[in-house]
Amino acid sequence: MASELLIIGLNHHTAPVEVREKAALANGRLEAVLPRLLDAPSIHEAVVLSTCNRVELVACCEPGDEAIDALREGLLSSTDLTIEACREHLFELRGREAVRHVFRVASSLDSMVIGEPQILGQLKEQFGLSSDADAAGPILHRVFHKSFAVAKRVRTETDVAARSVSIASVAVNLAQRIFETLEGASVMLVGAGEIAEAAAQHLLGTGVARVMVANRTYEHAVELARKCDGTPVPFERMTNYLPLADLVVGSSGGGELLNAAAVTDLMRERRNKPVFFIDLAVPRNFDAEINSVDNAYLYDLDDLSAVVDDNLGVRKREAVAGEAIVEEEVDRFWQWLELLDVVPTIVALRDHAETVRADELGRTLARMPHLSDKDRDRVDQMTRAIVNKLLHEPTRSLKQDRPEREGLALISSVRELFGLGKKS
Repeated sequence: MASELLIIGLNHHTAPVEVREKAALANGRLEAVLPRLLDAPSIHEAVVLSTCNRVELVACCEPGDEAIDALREGLLSSTDLTIEACREHLFELRGREAVRHVFRVASSLDSMVIGEPQILGQLKEQFGLSSDADAAGPILHRVFHKSFAVAKRVRTETDVAARSVSIASVAVNLAQRIFETLEGASVMLVGAGEIAEAAAQHLLGTGVARVMVANRTYEHAVELARKCDGTPVPFERMTNYLPLADLVVGSSGGGELLNAAAVTDLMRERRNKPVFFIDLAVPRNFDAEINSVDNAYLYDLDDLSAVVDDNLGVRKREAVAGEAIVEEEVDRFWQWLELLDVVPTIVALRDHAETVRADELGRTLARMPHLSDKDRDRVDQMTRAIVNKLLHEPTRSLKQDRPEREGLALISSVRELFGLGKKS
């Protein structure tokens, strides 16, 4: 029987985060689902995708409701969720739409943030788990390896991932533009939470000479400083170290830490050498009047959000070109997949007909020993012509372009009607 590609799942388009987090398959739960899926007779191959934004099962299976039911049960088998509770959040994709979805996910065109790079690594890792468990067979190997190539092509031929869309990365890019280069610069991070850590990660590799970390809880400053090979600074002594900083990033709770008067004093100690402030905190750490101080430059979240929105707009425009690449690759893949089912079916049908023709011809000629060799050849040619004419329309119909479900149903029917692939 011809196989069908099928996806059952939920993601950020269909389910809120409180449902997604309950459905997530982590800490061994993903590996536990795979054997359950393969125990279902209707499922031949399966790959599980589980990230913070999606839990999806990609399967190669027999057409019909049996496979759909098995996938739904498998999806929730390691969770406390019921099918009834998730029914409105679950989606299903078949055939060409399933292939398109995998290609779009790999290319980060289906991500919450278009162009984010993490999803491809997650896809490769989870496909590897399914492959190691012998759950991914030849069809899904082809689907996923092709999706990796499509993702590479989208990133190479478009700028879908070219511009930063996180506040921390935009802040660092903005600092690089202001200073032309951060190589040799000194940076102070005020705060040691997730935002400060993200900024530190983006700063690494820019060539900064020194990173100082000031935080109300000194142990947290020490921890972040260790991660970025920096220097922890006691919070109460922060102003003593500020003159050393060319770039100051604020992400500390508690409101304002620096006003314009303090920065004016700071600039005297720096001999008016420019300093760049990035305020990532809410409430803000730095007084807006700092911008009025000569050679002091302040950017807050509103300034950076405008850049993020602009960059997202660029990514969305580039995503149009990415979608065109995906469509082209889906067409190529589908042609291969159709041939995978159609060609063996046509070959099997003709082999079956030839076997019947040869057997009947042999028996008939055995009862007619008086025929000359020339007459025997004529009978042989006649039976071949009859078979060819009888198979012409079925062969043409199998090769005809039609909706994928119709094509799969036709192939399945032909194999069933003629007993193709069954042991005699």
